[in-house]
Parts: sequence; C-alpha cells; structure tokens
Amino acid sequence: MTVREHLDFYAKVKGIPTKKREKVIQKLIEDLNLKDHIKKPAGTLSGGNKRKLSVAMATMGNPPIILLDEPSAGMDPQARKFMWTVIEKISQRDKKSAVIITTHSMEECEALATKLGIMVRGGIFRCFGTIQHVKNKYGTGYEIEIKVIKSSYDELKNLSEELGLGKDI
Repeated sequence: MTVREHLDFYAKVKGIPTKKREKVIQKLIEDLNLKDHIKKPAGTLSGGNKRKLSVAMATMGNPPIILLDEPSAGMDPQARKFMWTVIEKISQRDKKSAVIITTHSMEECEALATKLGIMVRGGIFRCFGTIQHVKNKYGTGYEIEIKVIKSSYDELKNLSEELGLGKDI
C-alpha cells in the first residue's frame, strides 16, 4: 500500500467521516512533510519517513492517548528535531491527547517529556517523576561522544615503527 492508501485506510478504521477524511489526510501529509512520498509504497520509504507515517496513523482522529515507540530513533539530527516539533505540537494541541513515548534517549525525554519513568526488564518501574527528579536520583556520570578517523595500514605501520612496537602489526 502507498502512503496515501495507508492514511485513507486508517481514516476509515478510526471512523473519520467521508466528508472530513480528505482534509484530515492532507493536514497530516503537510504536518509530517510526506507530500513527496504519497504515491510511494510504504515499504520503500526510508526509516525516518516510515516513522513519520506511523506517527500520522497514530495521531489521526485526535485519540485521547497516543503511544509512540522510539519515534525518532535512527533519524539524523535535523529529522529528529522535526519529529520532536511535530510531537510537541500534538501534545499541546487543544490539550486533547496525552502522548506516551518509549525511548532510550534522555535527550528525547528532555525535549518532550513533562514526566519520566524508568522501567527495568519491561515492566518494573524504578523511578517516576519529573525529569529533574529522575536526574537527581540516577543522573551521575557524563556522556562523551568520540569520533575516530580510521587510519590506513601504512600510517599504523609507520607509527608502530616510530614507537618501537615491532615491525609486524
């Protein structure tokens, strides 16, 4: 099924009246920046566009509770920020929908959450509260990101010889 067919199918499943269906679908396509992909089969989309389609299907019809599992995982930083903006708008829109997100990203929690829970082994809550409460309880340590450029064989060989580490690498 194409992106458009998915959205039409979910609109029918969620009971959106025929007269309003096209307007709802068009709004989601615009909000989630899917205009260039409406005729593409959903299975051929990039991971980020598949996530956008999933968010569109989940939010269709303004349900009272929206569950999103790792909505921005694997996205580049620009796409991740876009997704966070979309989710923030959904959670603030008319205050009609509560958004529950599962994620491994503290950065995503800080960007989107008002309450945070830490779950262990898929069901045991270790902590629940504001982000600051969770950080105070478990936020020790630092996160360091290191980028390493892969050296060529010749560079490693020369360095090994300079350091007197032997002739064979």
